[in-house]
Amino acid sequence: MIREFKREDLARVCEIEIESFPYPYPCQLFLLFYNLFPQLFLVVECGGMVVGYSVGTIERGEKGHLISIAIDRAHRGKGLGKALVKEFEARVRSLGVSRVVLEVSVKNEVALSLYKKLNYKVVSVLPSYYPNGEDAYLMLKELSQG
Repeated sequence: MIREFKREDLARVCEIEIESFPYPYPCQLFLLFYNLFPQLFLVVECGGMVVGYSVGTIERGEKGHLISIAIDRAHRGKGLGKALVKEFEARVRSLGVSRVVLEVSVKNEVALSLYKKLNYKVVSVLPSYYPNGEDAYLMLKELSQG
């Protein structure tokens, strides 16, 4: 089940973030995103437990920005990430936005495969995007592509 984030989900979201990324976002940043765009902060539940999340914004009223998405290791490979991305897209589309951007590590093959299957295109390389100097791709999807 996908639903909007609630404040009581914060600790679990932070656990998943820390488990998933070498440079996790601080928990307080998630609250900022929640306060700005609560309808774009989503969690996925399985058996009553939060097992994944996505969080995003709308920039300048013209593009959705998928800031972070992660699924608990034990629940990966079940299509939950894809479902979260598609729900995020539906929500920004309902707010009049026709494009979504995201950044992803050039080495994150699993995420790159998912985004490419969902019609995201690499538009540029962001050199030394991560603290360790690793590059990221900036990816874009025109939502009219479905």
